[in-house]
Amino acid sequence: MTSALQRARPVDTGRPHRRGGRFALLVALLAVAVVASTWLAVSIGAVRVGLPQAWGIVADRLVPGLVPRTWTPVQEQIVWEFRLPRALLALLVGAGLAVVGAVLQALVRNPLADPFLLGISSGASFGAVLVLILGAGALGGLSLSGAAFAGSLLALGLVYVLAQRAGRITPSRLVLAGVALAYLFQALYSFVLQQAQSGRAAQQVLFWLMGSLGGARWHMLPLPAAVLAVGLVYLLLQHRQLNALMAGEESAVSLGVNVHRLRLTLFVLTSLLVGVLVATSGAIAFVGLIVPHAARLLTGADHRRVLPVTALLGAAFLQLVDVAARVVNAPQELALSIVTALFGVPFFLWLLRRRSVDRAVTVA
Repeated sequence: MTSALQRARPVDTGRPHRRGGRFALLVALLAVAVVASTWLAVSIGAVRVGLPQAWGIVADRLVPGLVPRTWTPVQEQIVWEFRLPRALLALLVGAGLAVVGAVLQALVRNPLADPFLLGISSGASFGAVLVLILGAGALGGLSLSGAAFAGSLLALGLVYVLAQRAGRITPSRLVLAGVALAYLFQALYSFVLQQAQSGRAAQQVLFWLMGSLGGARWHMLPLPAAVLAVGLVYLLLQHRQLNALMAGEESAVSLGVNVHRLRLTLFVLTSLLVGVLVATSGAIAFVGLIVPHAARLLTGADHRRVLPVTALLGAAFLQLVDVAARVVNAPQELALSIVTALFGVPFFLWLLRRRSVDRAVTVA
């Protein structure tokens, strides 16, 4: 007997096998795009390394002697110790922020929702700044990732409490509470930066807050990779609940979804993801806002398809953004949020002009 929740999935009208084939082809093409963007990210920089050399270095590190050595020790050090970890971190952060944006847009049923709009990124940034400027003792010995997670969870918890009225939460109240708290946390970490004894340290933290992957190293990758992998698997298992929630809270309840428990669980999960990612890369704008819309334009509104496509698009997008940030004003790097805004604002205005935002968040 089919449950009501199982019937909540979007109706697949005609030729389901063909639709499945197209989706598989889309995922394959995006996976190739991610590999290509990783290749470019590893090859391009102040010290030129040819594409064959770059991947020859990687292949030789993984399987010594597999390819003839045509590179210098300096090129090998640059590719293996700096560029490859940076490219992989961009992949993880881009995928994670994009997935968080897609989930938040479903949770609050607002096409403008993203970690910035709901104050999550600002809360995570505040926790991270406390540790970076005041030391680990400022938050009882929490690590940078732990402090960022605590800050993001605090922000989202406050948003959740402030958005309630008579025991109910409305998307508009969530957004308004999130915007207000985002400004509050920005003011708090700006105050901490202003009080910093070292002006140079404050400048470095301020640049990092706008998004930077310059400090990426191999030891930074396992935690965001594990959190993203576990989070993405869990979200894919909840795709029917997310689809039902997109139809409205009352509809979701009628379909058997425990909306209160689902929201709490997803709020904690998204806070964890944002906290870990902000701790490694700073707060990067627009990725969680525009990438989910692009994914829905390609796949429709079913989260079983939206989530993997969003992750792949976000990964490739941020890798290319990081390449642009390194080469546009070389040898100086641009903050990633500057570049994402240059791409993100025109794209989002185009979506608004076509009125695609409303259609993109409507469950098929």
